[in-house]
Amino acid sequence: MDVRECRRLTVLLLVLTWVTGLIEAVSLLALGPVFTAMQTGNVLFLAFGAAHEGSLPALASGVSLLAFAVGAVCAARLEGAAQARGRHWFVIGLAVEAALVLAAACVGWGVPPRYGNPAARHLMTAAVLAVAMGFRNVTSMRVNMPGVPTTLVTRSMTGLLGGSALGHDSAFGYGTGAWGRRAWAVAAMFAGGLTGALLVRAGWTVNWLLLPASAVVCAVGLAYVRQPELRPGTC
Repeated sequence: MDVRECRRLTVLLLVLTWVTGLIEAVSLLALGPVFTAMQTGNVLFLAFGAAHEGSLPALASGVSLLAFAVGAVCAARLEGAAQARGRHWFVIGLAVEAALVLAAACVGWGVPPRYGNPAARHLMTAAVLAVAMGFRNVTSMRVNMPGVPTTLVTRSMTGLLGGSALGHDSAFGYGTGAWGRRAWAVAAMFAGGLTGALLVRAGWTVNWLLLPASAVVCAVGLAYVRQPELRPGTC
């Protein structure tokens, strides 16, 4: 893959990072609190619930973890098989993700945001979103774009700081342009979370919160459909 194609792919992955921020804002502020993409939070919520401390909803976290696992397994099987057949596994993964986010919007149609004590439809919507984010995590890990994992920015922030003039560590790309990609990844996640939080605050129902996310993921897939077959870890 040449430099121009890598730049195009980087931009598309940054857009997907924005979508993750939006979806997690909806998950935490309108459906939970529960994570659907960043499962570290759910593991900790379950741990706190097991200790009977913090009054956090363990049920929602457990549902999300299980649904995420289903999505990740299905995505690995589907995308692995698509690649073996020479098909556009990246586009296929995004198409399934967009369809699942749309399905989540349908499940949550007309449902008002609720923080704490989610009702059955809130849990069902979160579960479908977690399946979608299981797909996304597999897709982004198969791409393996350094600094832009699309679902978690902790490593991006660490690399950004370690490779900066403050960290001065060549292991994190000090003296190269790697910091720019990482900085944009952090900014994209922030922007997505801010967008989602503002829309929740404005009183949008769950379906209208999720429909833009589905449309954007679909657009990213369409933007790449005419590109050469993507090989994992080529950038």
